[in-house]
Amino acid sequence: MDDFLDKLPQMDLMRSEKMTLVQLIIPVESAHRCVTYLGELGLLQFRDLNADKSPFQRTFANQVKRCGEMSRKLRFFKDQIDKAGLRCSPRHELEPDIELGDLERQLAEHENEVLEMNSNSEKLRQTYNELLEFKIVLQKANGFLVSSNAHATGDETELHEGTYSNNGFIETSSLLEQEMRPEPLNQSGLRFISGIINKDKLLRFERMLFRATRGNMLFNQTPSDEEIMDPSTSEMVEKIVFVVFFSGEQARTKILKICEAFGANCYPVPEDTTKQRQLTREVLSRLSDLEATLDAGTRHRNDALNAVGYSLTKWITTVRREKAVYDTLNMLNFDVTKKCLVGEGWCPTFAKTQIHEVLQRATFDSNSQVGVIFHVMQAVESPPTYFRTNKLTNAFQEIIDAYGVARYQEANPAVYSVVTYPFLFAVMFGDWGHGLCLLLGALYLLARERKLSSQKLGSFMEMLFGGRYVILLMALFSIYCGLIYNEFFSVPFHIFGGSAYKCRDTTCSDAYTVGLVKYRDPYPFGVDPSWRGSRSELPYLNSLKMKMSILLGIAQMNLGLILSFFNARFFGSSLDIRYQFIPQMIFLNSLFGYLSLLIIIKWCTGSQADLYHILLLLMAFIAVPWMLFPKPFALRKIHMERFQGRTYGVLGTSEVDLDVEPGSARGHQEEEFNFSEIFVHQLIHSIEFVLGSVSNTASYLRLWALSLAHSELSTVFYEKVLLLAWGYENILIRLIGLVVFAFATAFILLMMETLSAFLHALRLHWVEFMGKFFHGDGYKFKPFSFALISNDDE
Repeated sequence: MDDFLDKLPQMDLMRSEKMTLVQLIIPVESAHRCVTYLGELGLLQFRDLNADKSPFQRTFANQVKRCGEMSRKLRFFKDQIDKAGLRCSPRHELEPDIELGDLERQLAEHENEVLEMNSNSEKLRQTYNELLEFKIVLQKANGFLVSSNAHATGDETELHEGTYSNNGFIETSSLLEQEMRPEPLNQSGLRFISGIINKDKLLRFERMLFRATRGNMLFNQTPSDEEIMDPSTSEMVEKIVFVVFFSGEQARTKILKICEAFGANCYPVPEDTTKQRQLTREVLSRLSDLEATLDAGTRHRNDALNAVGYSLTKWITTVRREKAVYDTLNMLNFDVTKKCLVGEGWCPTFAKTQIHEVLQRATFDSNSQVGVIFHVMQAVESPPTYFRTNKLTNAFQEIIDAYGVARYQEANPAVYSVVTYPFLFAVMFGDWGHGLCLLLGALYLLARERKLSSQKLGSFMEMLFGGRYVILLMALFSIYCGLIYNEFFSVPFHIFGGSAYKCRDTTCSDAYTVGLVKYRDPYPFGVDPSWRGSRSELPYLNSLKMKMSILLGIAQMNLGLILSFFNARFFGSSLDIRYQFIPQMIFLNSLFGYLSLLIIIKWCTGSQADLYHILLLLMAFIAVPWMLFPKPFALRKIHMERFQGRTYGVLGTSEVDLDVEPGSARGHQEEEFNFSEIFVHQLIHSIEFVLGSVSNTASYLRLWALSLAHSELSTVFYEKVLLLAWGYENILIRLIGLVVFAFATAFILLMMETLSAFLHALRLHWVEFMGKFFHGDGYKFKPFSFALISNDDE
């Protein structure tokens, strides 16, 4: 038996890459170049040897801070370019690499220049807006002043900061409550304040004025004919011109304070028409000059931003790379002489030669007299998990990693999920018409793969594009299962020949007691189309899909148990094979494996057998204590033997075991062995498997349930929407029915049902399949690579 097991393959392709812990001793003069070349290679994950230090206490903290400041300036330039609406394509000619110090100096100069231009532009824009508002107020307020002068007498008008007083004026129709004042009317003349305010503040502004003056004011308003740009937000704002007529110095003070509080700008408007025209000409002249100045300033600013934009992409990449290099250098330690940096990290075993060549090239390019020392270390902790993937397998690997990263060298479920995941999806989604729609969507994503991969997509579109190969396989398997179910938008077709059944008489299709009669060989592939619409359609399809779901579930759970055997054999755990894998296989197949066998026998021969044999029930009953008791006691025995051997060894001459490293597996096993804890853990695991065998088998019935629901929904939309509308002779009703059918198919069957089947297939893999063998307590291999940080937003 052992010889047979030794001859079995090791499943190397199904496991993560073998990892090696290496140590680097790098001279200081070549450290930067070595780390840069390793970042370009992207196959070494550095360990942080300064984890106990804060970021500000590390050696290259100042360089990281400088890179962060340059990143801030580059983001500022990018925001300014986007705000200006410029599109600066990078130059295609090769630009020489720039030193970090020179780049820092250039960025500082460009930033100061742009900030100064922005400041001047804001001041000019504010002045321009004030003059523009002044012009609008002069034009709009004239109408109010002319109408008010029709009720006024007297010639003398006082102009003082935008308020005007007619000392000899007696109003024929006084303001509200003016008759109740005790002082004579001629001591309080009529004044006005003109200005402009945002439209959204107008109602509250008018209400506040009315309350503050207790109604002793007359408020006139008119909208401005043009929108004005707000300098702070660069948005066009709609404003309202107002003129407030009031009486008294106290009211004037209150109105001016309210205008200031609401952000209303007040402008002096002369009552004399001649002065108004002269002032308007002066304002228009200054506006023309300011427009020319603003246009020239905008062109100059755009030229400066374009000069930066041509090299912006290259500069952003350079700064990100430099920051990543110094962050990595901060993970290294100085040796005793302070002349070398010592680093440790994980790399795939196949990459050791490449890393060694890269380090030699970096030493040569930096003209260092001392080479880099590169050697392998003995690892105590568990290595990271690294799977090499391609465009097809990457999406499936991400689905598995969303549940948990595989333990180092553990069997990888993603390899099997490439086939089982889209197939279980298709069992629930089987309709080759809907599968063709999914296929068209997947082919569209594949056809535009190069273009979409270089664009910044939204979250939903990015998810679809990342899973384009998953959608492709789901579509192909859906077409396959749809051909088996013989459903094209719920309509059966005689694709592979004629039906094997016919009606017994002409009333067969309308009868409920007379069925179909078989008169020829069975339909060669899939479900016979004559089952559609017959009285036995639902019982037949329910029986078929329910039994098929059980068979698929038992097959996938057995695959999970077989993978647990290969895991135990790979890690050399014979206890897991003898006291876990074997009783689990016996329990599962004595009950549900035998049930699956009976289903296949009945399908093939039509005969029926006893549901269960006493021998099988007895084997399943024995398998439960077999899972529970032997393993904890075997672990306890191994621990006791090891502990006694260690004690006698210490009494002799060896002192190796006295200094067990605190992080080693042996130290933990000896110090933390707790028999009661192990027994309880095994008890929970055994109960979970026994109960889970029943619940997981029943869980696979979701394949039957969702397939039935999808088929019935398709039938309802086809018969109750499309056929019902097609029964009318009116072309409009037919078009409405076709549109409703198309929308129901697209949004309910192709979107909601796709998502539902996707999530149910995900559950079957995460729980029912992977729960049999997958630990998922590893951690990802994250190498230092410029390719992985190029698109990160800092």
